[in-house]
Amino acid sequence: MLSDFQVSVPEIGTISAATAPVVVLTSNRTRELHDALRRRCMYHWIGYPGPERELEIVLTREPSAAAALARKVVAAVHRLRELDLAKPPGVAETIDWVATLGFLGETDLSAGAAADTIGAVIKDKDDLDLVLDQLEELTSGG
Repeated sequence: MLSDFQVSVPEIGTISAATAPVVVLTSNRTRELHDALRRRCMYHWIGYPGPERELEIVLTREPSAAAALARKVVAAVHRLRELDLAKPPGVAETIDWVATLGFLGETDLSAGAAADTIGAVIKDKDDLDLVLDQLEELTSGG
């Protein structure tokens, strides 16, 4: 499809580009990109934002969230990213965690609240086992 500069959508038909398109491929590293594809691409790594920027993103996406709770969640997620996790949480998971806690009416990130909602941010069974043993430390800022 990329080599023909066109894509077929069953409901619409074939859409062809008048000029060569610029294509942006993203990867969350769950599957490897083929070497032949990578040879034809420029590579740019985008890391996680710093805590203040991530907090700004979270509050933009969840404007009704309590800033103090969002700040604690962002700090906990940054500590989670320091662990040896198979799937470290991204910004989307941070947003989901804040939204989940807010939906449940939580105003603080206690170990109990984190245990009840950790599935919003941890998506791997081995990661979950590792994190559950450290919830008190993760939520206390230690």
